[in-house]
Amino acid sequence: MLRSFAGSLVVTLAALAVALVYGWFDTGSISATLGLAWIVLVLAVLEISLSFDNAVVNAAVLTEMDPVWQRRFLTWGMLIAVFGMRIVFPLLIVALAAGVGPVDALILSLTQPARYEAVVSGAHGAIAGFGGAFLLLVGLDFFLDREKSVHWISWIERKLAWLALVRALGIALVLALLLIVARLLPGHEALVFVEAGVSGIIAHIAVEAIGTVLEAQAAARRVAGAMVRSGLGGFVYLNVLDASFSFDGVIGAFALSNNMVIITLGLTIGAMFVRSITLFMVRQGTLAQYRFLEHGAFWAIIALGAIMLASARVEIPETVTGLIGAVLIGLSLWSSRRAAHSA
Repeated sequence: MLRSFAGSLVVTLAALAVALVYGWFDTGSISATLGLAWIVLVLAVLEISLSFDNAVVNAAVLTEMDPVWQRRFLTWGMLIAVFGMRIVFPLLIVALAAGVGPVDALILSLTQPARYEAVVSGAHGAIAGFGGAFLLLVGLDFFLDREKSVHWISWIERKLAWLALVRALGIALVLALLLIVARLLPGHEALVFVEAGVSGIIAHIAVEAIGTVLEAQAAARRVAGAMVRSGLGGFVYLNVLDASFSFDGVIGAFALSNNMVIITLGLTIGAMFVRSITLFMVRQGTLAQYRFLEHGAFWAIIALGAIMLASARVEIPETVTGLIGAVLIGLSLWSSRRAAHSA
């Protein structure tokens, strides 16, 4: 276990050291500095709780990937997750919403954190539409599969597997939800929400298309007798999925702090631990031992996607989101252990 979590522990200590130094120079007060370090830890816990289901899904995909691409996801993917989603993504939102350049957005985040928070929060409708649509399709694709033979909540999962005969049913369901929520929003907000949601659907289809093409090429090379070690499709899929999972964590972080430095440090620790949990699951074969754990994670993804769509109209606390995911995964773990003992 220490091997899997050593990197995360090192990053945690480094991030806390940076927080203490930054807090002292920014406030000049020991109590205020310790308060900032505490917020960093709370943000890390928030990120881990919201993204645990992401770790389970990542482990499921990584198990099928070549070891080379596993390492690339856990290294290059970490850079994308931290710098791309925890730093660059909020800056891009501010740059687009405020009509300023990325450098000006960075300066705004450091000098006018309250305004920066307001701009990011103002873009929540678009983020909810894109992330919610993408995550819902990810979750539905897992259950809308005629070849699935293992079912956790049988009475609904069997029906979903049978409904997979209806082509593009998942897309139709997500579009219907987008339209229902959009009707509850003011005109301009509704348009932005629907456009973002459709973009999320297109992104999901594009990622699936990339994976299909790469798998077809790999299959052709296998037939020709060539060695295949390509996991690019899985790598792209995991990073887009990671990005979608990050939306609620980035937005929810502003409930605790509007200081971009503190937010980045806290979310970075959380992202590192999510990676470590993923690696631990792959090495321990956790998904093979707990047959329903993956099901619980994908139900949590569907719940998160639905919550993101609903949050465009109704404010939903991040604690509720995290709790729902934790309960679903906890129940799937309990069911897995019970099934293993009765077998």
